[in-house]
Amino acid sequence: MTKLKPVKNLLIGGPSTGKSTVLEALSDMGYWCFPEVSREVTLEARQLGIEHLFLDEPLKFSEMLLKGRIKQFEKAEILNTHQVFIDRGIPDVTAYMDHFNEDYPNEFVKANRNYRYDHVFLFPVWNEIYTQDNERFEDLELARNLQDALIKTYEDLDYKLIEVPKSRIHDRIEFILNTIKSR
Repeated sequence: MTKLKPVKNLLIGGPSTGKSTVLEALSDMGYWCFPEVSREVTLEARQLGIEHLFLDEPLKFSEMLLKGRIKQFEKAEILNTHQVFIDRGIPDVTAYMDHFNEDYPNEFVKANRNYRYDHVFLFPVWNEIYTQDNERFEDLELARNLQDALIKTYEDLDYKLIEVPKSRIHDRIEFILNTIKSR
């Protein structure tokens, strides 16, 4: 009997749009979920004495993110489950780098093409739930600009973005689950 590859469902959007909250709820429901790796990278850098790795060394930060997201993708490929949910994807790295006019090696572009997600759910910026914290340096205007960069990057890679409605967590999860059932 041939093992099917898990369906990789990606959650994207600007900062503080509810992705992680929905991901945690999906995990609580028993789905296999991969959390955002940027907080882990940021905390690791702080332990090394680098307060804002993305601002101080954007290429190093992005290389670490890319490596972490590729590792998540590869692990998702071999899981024994039908659906996998991932908070932020490989193309997010180049979207951010492009937004901040930072150069990056061609391996980033190759990764965008070589690692493809099955569904991409866009969590739009939502003023009412937006918050900043120690790991989130972006203000609301920057969050909107980053969302635009993400949309452009994913659409340029021929992804069909599925916009998640601004509603209660339960409704957002129901929307996502109903969407993947119908595809």
